[in-house]
Amino acid sequence: MDSADDSSLGPLTGDGPSAGFLDDGKNTIGSQLASRLREAIISGELEAGSKINLDKARKTFNVSLSPLREGLARLISDGLVEFQDNRGYRVAPISLANLEEVTSLREELEVFALRESMRLGDVEWEGNIMRALHRLNRTERDAARPETLEHWEALHREFHLTLISGCGKPLLLHFCSLLLNLNDRYRRVFLIRTSGDRNVGQEHSEIAQGAVARDVDYACEKLRQHIHRTGTNLRNHLATKGIA
Repeated sequence: MDSADDSSLGPLTGDGPSAGFLDDGKNTIGSQLASRLREAIISGELEAGSKINLDKARKTFNVSLSPLREGLARLISDGLVEFQDNRGYRVAPISLANLEEVTSLREELEVFALRESMRLGDVEWEGNIMRALHRLNRTERDAARPETLEHWEALHREFHLTLISGCGKPLLLHFCSLLLNLNDRYRRVFLIRTSGDRNVGQEHSEIAQGAVARDVDYACEKLRQHIHRTGTNLRNHLATKGIA
C-alpha cells in the first residue's frame, strides 16, 4: 500500500510531468522510466530506504501504472528497488554488508572481464580505452559544484565499462554493469562531500596503459587495488556516519 503522505518523489517533479516519455519502438516507456528512476536512486535524489509512492510517481511522470510497474520491476532485478507485500515499493537500503559484497564481486568479475578483454580485445578496443581515459582525466571533479560530479561520474562509468568491453561475454558485462550501479550509489554519497582523497587519475592511467600493453598481471592487479581502495574508503565513510 502507498501512503498518501509519502513525499519521496518530490525532487523528481523538477523535470516536469511526462518528462518526454514516448514509446519509440526501441525503448518502451517502462524502460525509460527505469532509466530515470535508476539515475535518481544512484545519485541519491531518491534516498536509500525511502518509499516509492506509485500514485505520486504516476502523476509526476504522467504515465499509467502499467509502465511504471514495468520500470520498477527492472529496478528490482537490478537490486535498486525492493517490493514487499502490504508495504509496496522502496528504494533498496544501503549497508556495510551490501557494500562489502558489491566490492568483493567487482574485484572478482571486473578483473576477470579485464583479463578476458586483454586476451580478446582488438586495436579498436585499445583506442576506445585511451579515448575514454583522456575524456575522464580532462574532466574536472569539484564537490562544490554538483554538476561537475555528475559529468565526471558518467565518464568514470564509461571508462570502467570500456576497459572490459572486449571480453566477448554479454552476461559478464551485464553483471559488471549492475555492480557498477550498486557501487555508484555509495560513491555519489561520498563525493557529495569530497572531490576524492587520492590520485584517482593516476590509477586510471596505470590500469589503461597496462591494459593496452597487454600486461595482464600488472593491469589486473592495478584494477583490483583500485576497486579495493575505493571500497575501503567508502566503508570508512559509512562507518563514520553510523551506517551498519
